[in-house]
Amino acid sequence: MSAGTTDGRLRDLEAEAFRTGRTLAEHSQELGDIKAQQRTAFGNIDSLADAIVTPGDRSIAQRLDSIEGELGDMKRA
Repeated sequence: MSAGTTDGRLRDLEAEAFRTGRTLAEHSQELGDIKAQQRTAFGNIDSLADAIVTPGDRSIAQRLDSIEGELGDMKRA
C-alpha cells in the first residue's frame, strides 16, 4: 500500500469515527430529553393521583390492580 493510499484510508477512518461520535452524542441528547419527558409525565401522574386520593384511601396502584383483577375475572366468565 502506498503512502497516499494509507493517508487516504486514515482520513476515511477518522471521518467515520467523527460521524459515529457525533451520532452517539445526538442519540445521547435525545435519550436525555426522553428521560426528562418521562420524569415530567410521571410527576404529573403522581400529582393527579394525589389530587384524587383522600388520606386512608387505597393508592392508585392498588385500585388499578383491583380493576385489572376484575377485568380478568370478567374475561374468564
